[in-house]
Amino acid sequence: MVNETLSQFSDLSYTTSVAVYVLAMMFFLVEQSFGRKGRQAAQRTKERAAVGGGGTAVLATTVPPVDEAPSRRERAERIGRMGVALTVLGVLLHLAALVLRGFATQRVPWGNMYEYIMAVCLIAVATWLVVLRKSDIRHLSAFVLLPVVILMFVGGTMLYAVAAPVQPALQSYWLIIHVSAAIVASGVFLVPGVASVFYLIRSKHEKNPAKFARFGPKLPALDVLDRVAYRTTVFAFPVFTFGVLCGAVWAEAAWGRFWGWDPKETVAFIAWVIYAAYLHSRATAGWRGNRAAWINVLGFSATVFNLFFVNLVTTGLHSYAGVG
Repeated sequence: MVNETLSQFSDLSYTTSVAVYVLAMMFFLVEQSFGRKGRQAAQRTKERAAVGGGGTAVLATTVPPVDEAPSRRERAERIGRMGVALTVLGVLLHLAALVLRGFATQRVPWGNMYEYIMAVCLIAVATWLVVLRKSDIRHLSAFVLLPVVILMFVGGTMLYAVAAPVQPALQSYWLIIHVSAAIVASGVFLVPGVASVFYLIRSKHEKNPAKFARFGPKLPALDVLDRVAYRTTVFAFPVFTFGVLCGAVWAEAAWGRFWGWDPKETVAFIAWVIYAAYLHSRATAGWRGNRAAWINVLGFSATVFNLFFVNLVTTGLHSYAGVG
C-alpha cells in the first residue's frame, strides 16, 4: 500500500528544497565575494606576507585598512544571513520530503539509493548549520551546499525511484539501525571532507601566494579549518563504527556470516581504517597539518566511492535492484 498523494508531495518538497538550496548558495557567494569575513581573511594574508617581506610590514599590521564601501559590506552581511534563513527553510522542506516519503510507503524512508542520498544530504546540511553556530565561517556555506545540490540533483534525476515497499531482504529492523547509522556518519563526513579540502587550498596559498590567489586569501585560518574537520570527524567516526558493527550482525542473521569481503563491506572497512588513521595522525603532533588533511580527504573519497561506484557498478550482496 503506497499513498500516491503523499509521495507526490514528497517529490514536490524535494524539488523545492533543491531550488531553495541553490538560491541560498547564490546569497552565500555574494557574501563570500563582498562580505567582511572574506575581505578580512584576505587582508590578514597580505599582512602576514608583508611581515615576512620587510620593515614596512609594521604599518600594514598596525593601521587597519580603510573600508571604502561599508554599506556594501553591510548589505553583503545581510545577504549572508538571508542565506542562512534560506538554508533553514531548505532543511525544513528537505525533512518534509523525507518524512512524507516514509508515510507514503509506511516504512523508514531509506530503502533505495534515491532515499538514501536524500537522507545523507539532509544530515550534511543540518550538520553544517550546527557548525555555523560554533564557528564564524558562514561565508563558506556555498561550497558546502554545492556537493549537496549536486548529489540531490543526481539522486532526483538519474537515481529516482518510485515510492514502493522495500525488497524482502531489507524488511528487517536492522534497516532502521544499521542504515540510519551509515546515513548519519556519511552525512557528517561531508563537512570535514570539504573543510580538509579548504585546509589544503589555504595551506598551498600561504606557502605560495601566487596559487589560489583569488580564493585562498578569503578562506578562514588553518587552525579554524583544522578544528572544524577534526571535531566533526570525531563525532562521525563512532557512529560509523557502530554502523559497521551493526552491519556485521545483520549479515550474520541474513547470510550466516559476520563478514564475507563483499565489495561494499570491503570499501566500508577501508574507509573506516582511513578515518581511524586520520584521528590517530591528528592526535599525533608530527602528523597534523597537510598530511592529516590529505588522509581526511582520502577517507571522504572512499565514502563517496562506496556510495556510488560500489552500489551502481559492482555486483554483490548489498546490490538490491541495481541501486539499493
